Amino acid sequence: MSAVPAALRTAVVLVASWQVIVIAFAPPRYILPAPLDVAAAFHRQPLYLLDNALVTLAEIAAGFMAGTLAGIVTALGIASFPRLGRAVWPIVLVLQAFPVFVIAPLLVLWFGFGMASKVVMTSLIIFFPVASAFADGLRRTPPEIVDAAALTPASHRQTLFLLRVPLAIPALVSGLRVAAPLAPLGAVIGEWVGASAGLGFVMVQANARMQTDTMFAAMAFIAVLTLMLRRAVDALSPFLTPWAREGEFSSDRKQRKSP
Repeated sequence: MSAVPAALRTAVVLVASWQVIVIAFAPPRYILPAPLDVAAAFHRQPLYLLDNALVTLAEIAAGFMAGTLAGIVTALGIASFPRLGRAVWPIVLVLQAFPVFVIAPLLVLWFGFGMASKVVMTSLIIFFPVASAFADGLRRTPPEIVDAAALTPASHRQTLFLLRVPLAIPALVSGLRVAAPLAPLGAVIGEWVGASAGLGFVMVQANARMQTDTMFAAMAFIAVLTLMLRRAVDALSPFLTPWAREGEFSSDRKQRKSP
């Protein structure tokens, strides 16, 4: 059973439960609007929400790519120069330990209220799970393979890129899957701190005006963007690990041939 119908069923159950709570407790609309109120907010200002969603999507996409690239380069640097890695990795851990709300105001101060500060914020959130997973994958190369490579004329760099990196790609994919749902968080938090556009900006403006239905509409857009990014990573993973896909195909053929 595919993941899309499962996600759709989950969404239907959540919306139905939400509607039941609204009917049962009848909270004021500024505290908890009904699903129909949120749908009406979509209908009132579709272009406004869509334009700001596209701004957030651009920030997420740029930050995801930059954070992924930085994580890959860092993991490769740690694998290539272990002594440098032992010196750099504690600094990375300390930076990762800082709450995002502490870093966001500084990034807005340094990079301005435009797109750059949100891209940097998203990159920082994406960076650590990607770098950590990929570095761990490179570190876990089976020692017998490394020992066998040492008996050949292959250099350290050739061993790294021709043996260790392909074997660590599944770990990289796992890191990307962990990082994907976190990417919108960086962009939206950056927009909360200071922005002139984006879904986080919409939420801040709606909160100031007690327009909770518009806030929920923006949150729905953020949820959709998160699911889209995770689906994109899942769709990309077979191309990053083609040998796994070939293994699945060969096992399927064996099952078909067997009586």
